[in-house]
Amino acid sequence: MTEELQILSFTMILHAGNARSASMESIQAAKKGDLALAQSKLEEANQESLQAHRAQTTLLQDEAKGLETPLSILLIHAQDHLMTAMTVRDLAVEMVELYTRLTRLEEKS
Repeated sequence: MTEELQILSFTMILHAGNARSASMESIQAAKKGDLALAQSKLEEANQESLQAHRAQTTLLQDEAKGLETPLSILLIHAQDHLMTAMTVRDLAVEMVELYTRLTRLEEKS
């Protein structure tokens, strides 16, 4: 495994982990009724996901150019982190929307 591939893998892991954490924090904030914080955390998750995705795109572009990327457990782990983070973020968006609706309904009562 090259040093560049290690750096890209760790970059993906770092930013995907941050995205997943921010997504979970957004759900917790929405659950507590802090909708502004929930939205802020979703935006943070989006930005972190973008950073992780950029690292992945570098690998995809290299492969499209005909450069082989050697598979490693680290790279597979990085991909797993990214996909999990993206799924958690998508679910967080939906859950924050549900908590927002619930909060508004409770405020009307």
